[in-house]
Amino acid sequence: MTRDPALTGLPAGVSAEEAAAQFDQLQRKLVPLWQLIESFNQHEQTIVVVPSMSIDMAATGFEIQGYEERFLFLLLLLAQPRARMIYVTSQAIHPSVIEYYLDLLSGVIPSHAMRRLTLLSPYDDSARPLSLKLLERPRLLERIGAGILDKGRAHLVCYNTTFLERNLALRLGIPLYGADPRHLSFGTKSGCRQLFARVGINYPLGFDNLTSIDEIVSALVKMRAQRPSLTQAIVKLNEGVSGEGNATVDLSNLAEPIDAAIAERVCAMRFELGKVNFDEYAAKFRARGGVVEERVGVGAKEVRSPSVQLRITPLGKVELLSTHDQMLGGSSGQSYLGCIFPADPAYATAITHDAAKVGELLRDAGVIGRFAIDFVVTRTHNTDRWETYAIEINLRKGGTTHPFLTLQFLSGGIYDAESASFIAPNGRKKFLVASDHLESPRYRGFTPDDIFDLVVRRGLHFGQVRQTGVVFHMLSALGSTGRLGLTAVGNSPEEAHSIFDEAKRVLDEEARFDEL
Repeated sequence: MTRDPALTGLPAGVSAEEAAAQFDQLQRKLVPLWQLIESFNQHEQTIVVVPSMSIDMAATGFEIQGYEERFLFLLLLLAQPRARMIYVTSQAIHPSVIEYYLDLLSGVIPSHAMRRLTLLSPYDDSARPLSLKLLERPRLLERIGAGILDKGRAHLVCYNTTFLERNLALRLGIPLYGADPRHLSFGTKSGCRQLFARVGINYPLGFDNLTSIDEIVSALVKMRAQRPSLTQAIVKLNEGVSGEGNATVDLSNLAEPIDAAIAERVCAMRFELGKVNFDEYAAKFRARGGVVEERVGVGAKEVRSPSVQLRITPLGKVELLSTHDQMLGGSSGQSYLGCIFPADPAYATAITHDAAKVGELLRDAGVIGRFAIDFVVTRTHNTDRWETYAIEINLRKGGTTHPFLTLQFLSGGIYDAESASFIAPNGRKKFLVASDHLESPRYRGFTPDDIFDLVVRRGLHFGQVRQTGVVFHMLSALGSTGRLGLTAVGNSPEEAHSIFDEAKRVLDEEARFDEL
């Protein structure tokens, strides 16, 4: 008999029901722990960070390592003098990178923080999820457990939560700050459309819970009948990240009969991830299901893609954390490249109010942790009013999480949802521009130390006095992919953009110089 994959890494004989009950009991520990965390952060605690990318994502092992290091901003939590951290990555992290982040700490001696930090690795460069790598290595799990001084004051932090992360929490005996895997359906493309309908917010015309190409065609025929002006539609896998599971269908100038014409266009749909072919995509769609919906904004005067970041605490509080305007690219402009913070106030308040309704529904269902809701906003030639459409829920941390928390940890500021602005303790508003996709073949010649050298020489390093400058991430991907990320912080939107552009210009200039 094949064992339930949801029980991967658990001792033989444990049933699905027993695992779920044990996890429920473990999660109850988050309530008193969270009360301690909120009381000025002076209590001893251990944070176990396992930034496992347990998602369907086209990436090499080196790129996965870069994503795992993207959350090194969490090292800034060591500003809490009694906090300990165990940070696990697939491969060892360059010592200079750790030193770089600890030097960003304000009011803390880096060597003191370093004594409270444990770095561990399975030394496995495969693209498999990090949580799975750990579950396969009981001795490494013992080492992680040995570093947790008090399991009553410890919790696990991951990128997203699947049964792998749940089972890792069970093996370690500490709660997981994230959504229970039984809530995963809320984060699928079908599940989020159903949530948007339940709370009564605007979302695109479309159909969900589809499982075949024939059902996609049938749905598009119905959509075209409902809206004859429809010229583009998007097919989405239920579980897709950064637009990689999306495909665009051209519905313009259809011939008769409409059914046959639409079927032909579906077979010719254009995939956001260029390496995918039709048969591969159709097989994934049959296995995972998905949705088809109108492409919002076709023919509009202006189209933007903002998002709202929220969290639901273990105490049952829905917190509106931030808004961002997403920078998108790819073959049809659906792939996440970076973000601008905060989102334009012209629509930030409206999407925040819609997001709050979804957050309350998720809270009532028992969801905890960070998540984001993506929107598309449009305006036509005849009006300045923005129309908002909820697009999807990312029931996990995402590309906007680390830039915002980097800013928050470094500045000590807070986001005000009503004014859609971030205000530091000194009263100054703060703004950022961030990207995970600064890349060039020339960048492969850089080492992390080279990056630190040039950013200091060129005066771009983040300064604690003015609280502006650049913070880098994903540095381990430099040598293999020529890719890195950065967050540029400024005291105005223009300054943040200027710092970002200057950092990119300096990188390109230095890379060209190295080739001479």
